[in-house]
Amino acid sequence: MTTAAQRAADPFWFPWRFDEAADGFRLRHLTRQDHARATFLTEEYLGTGPVEFVPRTRLPAVPQAPIHFIFHSAFCLSSVLVRAFDLPGAAMGLKEPMVLNDLAGWHLRGATGPQLAQAMESSLTLLARPFRSGETIVVKPSNIANALIAGMLQLRPQARALLLHAPLRVYLGSIARKGLDGRLWVRDLVVKQLNQGLHEFGFGPQDYLTQTDLQVAAMGWLAQQRLFGVIAERLGDRVRTLDSDAITARPVEVMAALGALFRVRLDAPEVAAGPAFTRHSKHGTAFDAAARERERAAEAAHADEIEKVAIWAETVAQAQGIPLALPNPLIR
Repeated sequence: MTTAAQRAADPFWFPWRFDEAADGFRLRHLTRQDHARATFLTEEYLGTGPVEFVPRTRLPAVPQAPIHFIFHSAFCLSSVLVRAFDLPGAAMGLKEPMVLNDLAGWHLRGATGPQLAQAMESSLTLLARPFRSGETIVVKPSNIANALIAGMLQLRPQARALLLHAPLRVYLGSIARKGLDGRLWVRDLVVKQLNQGLHEFGFGPQDYLTQTDLQVAAMGWLAQQRLFGVIAERLGDRVRTLDSDAITARPVEVMAALGALFRVRLDAPEVAAGPAFTRHSKHGTAFDAAARERERAAEAAHADEIEKVAIWAETVAQAQGIPLALPNPLIR
C-alpha cells in the first residue's frame, strides 16, 4: 500500500475533511488525547496540523467497529453524551466530525444521490475504524447534517441512533441568552434547512423576514422536531428519542438505557459521576444540574418573548401535526 493508503487504514489518521473536487479525504493524525480535549473536531479546538490526502477510490479495506449515532437539534447536552462514550476498551465518541459537515455542504450545493451515497459510504467506513479491538464507535454529527440522517442509517442498517432535542422553551432560552450570536446562528440554520427542503410549513421567504429572531428559532426547532418524529416512526426500535432535561434529571437511567441501545457495556452510575456529566463540555469548569439552572436564570429578561413565541410555535405544531413529545422515548 502507498503511505496514504497505510494511513487510511490507521484509525489515528482521522478523516478530517472531504474534498469533493478531488474526490478524496484529507486525513489528520489525532491521538485519543486530542479527541478528549477538543470540544468539537474542528480547527477552532485542535488548531492546524499536517494532512495526508487519499483518493476515495484508493481507500483500502479496513476493520470496522459497530457504529451508532447521536443526532441532535443543538443546545441539548449532546456533547455530554458523546463525551460519556470515551471509554477505552469499550467505546469511542466522535464529536461533530467536519467530514460530515462537508457532505452536508455538498448536498446543499447540489450533489447527486449516487455521488453523496458513495462519499458517505467511504466517510462512515473511515469513521468506524476501531481505536481498540472490541470498541464501539459513537458519532455525534453536527445538526447541520440532520438532513442526511436517513441516508446514514440506510447505509449502516445495523446502526442505532438517539434523536436528542431540547424542549421548545429550553431551546428558545438557549438562543436568547446567547445574544446576537445565537440569533444569527438560528437564521443561518433556517436558511440551510430551507435549501434542504425541511420547511414545508406553507410560509414563504417574506414570511420568515417578518418573523422575530426567536420565531425563526422556533421554526428551525419545529423542522428538526418533525424530521425526528418521521424517522422515529419509520425506523422503530433502531431509534430512540430523548429530551435534554432528562439528562440532568436522570443521568444514570439515561446512560444505562443508552448503553443498552448501543450495546456498549458500561457502569452507568460511574459514568454519570464522571467528567462528562460534571465538567462543562466547552469550558471545562464544574457543571451540574444546579449550574444549568443558574445558566437559565440569564433568560429571565427574555421570559415574556420566549413564552409568547413558544405558544405561537405550539399552535403551528398542532396545525402541522408535529409532535412536541417524540415517539420511541429512550426512558419513560
